[in-house]
Amino acid sequence: MQEGIYHMPVMLNEVIEGLQIKPEGIYVDCTFGGGGHTKAILSQLNQNGKLIVFDQDEDAKKNVPEDERITFVPHNFRHLQRFLRLYKISKVNGILADLGVSSYQFDKAERGFSTRFDAPIDMRMDQRQTLTASNILTTFSEEKLHKMFEQFGEVTNSKTLAKTIVQVRNTTPLSTINEFKNAIGSVVKGNPNKYLAQVFQALRIQVNDEFGALREMLQQVPGALSSGGRIAIITFHSLEDRIVKNFLKNGSIEESESDAVYGIKIKSELLVITKKPIAPGEWELKNNPRARSAKLRIAERR
Repeated sequence: MQEGIYHMPVMLNEVIEGLQIKPEGIYVDCTFGGGGHTKAILSQLNQNGKLIVFDQDEDAKKNVPEDERITFVPHNFRHLQRFLRLYKISKVNGILADLGVSSYQFDKAERGFSTRFDAPIDMRMDQRQTLTASNILTTFSEEKLHKMFEQFGEVTNSKTLAKTIVQVRNTTPLSTINEFKNAIGSVVKGNPNKYLAQVFQALRIQVNDEFGALREMLQQVPGALSSGGRIAIITFHSLEDRIVKNFLKNGSIEESESDAVYGIKIKSELLVITKKPIAPGEWELKNNPRARSAKLRIAERR
């Protein structure tokens, strides 16, 4: 499978520069996908360097190059420390996570990620899990649906949308993309493509527990990085970016954490390298429109 078809790596040069790769170092690519970032990291490593790559999507395994320096882990990156321990790695020199959904997943109709096709409304990145987008639409309470669309999709009329879904689901099947689009057609506001993209984004985040997995992975980063080691994270969603920004700045998932008695702010084990996130350049935006909302943040282990 050609990497260009699978996924064009976002901000490739900026990531490689930001990681400050040591030729003999050990690195982790949390989101292997088409292997674009992996290939670039490998080119910087010597024969003693190592690269651990995570991807819960079994289709990604087809892209793994034959290289003894690579170890492929077919699991979610929330299990970062577990697998580092399994491979007897105590510390790594760098960690990369590109949180975007691969172009391949969007373009493969049967995966149910895109509004462009009719297919089962699935959206599972890990095909081994049982929860699908269709399950959520047919079992979540009105309140839970409302919260999901509001928080994860920033859908303007999330309350009305949730109410409509609950009203129609007893008489209307919601197992395919077209069935779902037809069922909510009366409440679509503004630009239909933009509206549906926000709705689908919310469902995808919920199905894959994307924010939960991100929080779990981030909390393992300071313990996994060696002193001077770097983490580079590319986000595509404002809430996702806020989680990353707060963690890199405060060393905590919470907005801020302070000593209960003295009110002293706990110092983060990470030093933020990017005071402002790095955005894609003009050339990249022109050649890869899916990179338009990408933000790259980099931090270093003190």
